[in-house]
Amino acid sequence: MSWEPEIEELKRRQALAEAMGGPEGIARQKARGKLTVRERIDALVDSGSFREFMGLVGSARYEQGELAAFTPKASVEGMALLDGRKVVITAGDFTVRGGSGGGSSGGLGSELKSNERAREWRLPYVRLLDAAGGSARSFAEIGRTYLPDGNIWSTVDVELLSRVPMVAAVLGSVAGLPAINACLAHFNVMVKDKRQLFPGGPPVVKAALGYDITKEELGGDAIHTRISGVVDNLARDEAHAFEMIRQFLSYLPTNVWEMPPRKMINDSPERREETLLSLILRNRRQVFDAHKLLKLILDHDSLFEIAPNYGKSRITGLARLNGYPVGVMANNPKFKGGSTDVAAGDKVMRLIQLCDTFHLPLISFADEPGFMVGLESEKAGIERAGARLVSYVCGSRMPWCTIVIGRLYGVAGQCHHRPTGMFRRYAWPSESWGSMHIAGGASAAYRREIESAPDPEARRIEIEAELQALASPFRTAEASGQDIIDTSDTRSLLCEFVEDAQRVLATQLGLPPYPYRP
Repeated sequence: MSWEPEIEELKRRQALAEAMGGPEGIARQKARGKLTVRERIDALVDSGSFREFMGLVGSARYEQGELAAFTPKASVEGMALLDGRKVVITAGDFTVRGGSGGGSSGGLGSELKSNERAREWRLPYVRLLDAAGGSARSFAEIGRTYLPDGNIWSTVDVELLSRVPMVAAVLGSVAGLPAINACLAHFNVMVKDKRQLFPGGPPVVKAALGYDITKEELGGDAIHTRISGVVDNLARDEAHAFEMIRQFLSYLPTNVWEMPPRKMINDSPERREETLLSLILRNRRQVFDAHKLLKLILDHDSLFEIAPNYGKSRITGLARLNGYPVGVMANNPKFKGGSTDVAAGDKVMRLIQLCDTFHLPLISFADEPGFMVGLESEKAGIERAGARLVSYVCGSRMPWCTIVIGRLYGVAGQCHHRPTGMFRRYAWPSESWGSMHIAGGASAAYRREIESAPDPEARRIEIEAELQALASPFRTAEASGQDIIDTSDTRSLLCEFVEDAQRVLATQLGLPPYPYRP
């Protein structure tokens, strides 16, 4: 006797699971302008490569021993290929229970969850989030309330941060634990309009604080990609979000035990850009285009900027030099003069961790006027943020090369330097540096002398002129050995550095010395 009846039953149950929340649930999803969970997976992964696991989990109702009704779990999980490399995917299904948890799954004999498989298989972990977290409805289903114990699963997610690349996409209204999961990632992206992120939505806010607010006002993209910095990048639509996920992962290894993939681009490492010589103007009140700077030096079209709308005084991202993946950061003088505020410092710390965890050389283009000053900066806690940044810099180990292209002042300036490991620094002739700016610094250091002069303003100008005469970078080079370079040599020197860095990076494979923290 064959097992054909059981195979038919299997196919029936698979069809019920693939029906998701049924026609009504799917219609509501479509009415919101969103793809279904299975459409999303198909749009993200290489064609035909998705292999689902735990696909039969759900809530079943039996009559006389026969299956009468079945509701699948509110997520779809599996493995697939992204640009030929295997990843683990978990995707929330908002057509089932609004993507919330609950139900009868789990317990004795349960198979490994998706994050556990990513850990054990050492594969990148991708979350497609469209889920509301816990639901009060589950209390009625299980007949009791429960003590929150989500760290049973979150412990695995925290471990994963130091082991494999993790990315998350906010594709709907995401609340509760899934909102935290959006940040337990090395990169996250949010689709613009009608997608939100918060621990509790408007009804919870109303009950707790007594005021009305819309979902968009509470946790829309304007909040999280520009003000809070909770979400890195903003996508035009879901297809754009999937494109960003694939691009981000393309710079990283499959796990910390492997080297990042090299991807050759038709761009000579010896390419010279003479326009760099005039990029920074002698009148420093006229700002230069930092994005143009990066475009002229990095491999053609290789920059993937991270968090472009947050902490805008610093550009951070991933790129390539002679095909090798690198982390990149640059002061952006178009915003706050390029000074490092709390938001910009946060971006830098995350980039340092990313490079250290996944064996990427870090390239810094420094035009650093210092930490942001003023009352608002003090309210934000600039000193503690600065101390954290110093600790991240000093604790890092990946190969690091800084190009001093302009200013380099104070403690923020020292955060472009590391005294240990494979570190290299070059300077352009356009630089100026010191513990502080001469303008302003002279007024503080020579305050009594200036105030007691017959003409204080004339004496201040005279003192500043005397100090400016000492500010030539060549005087610094005479004493310190600092290498000053022709700007047109920048690309070739960086390509050489990154090539040499591969030998050092190969000795750093494995778990990072400090755990990655989001």
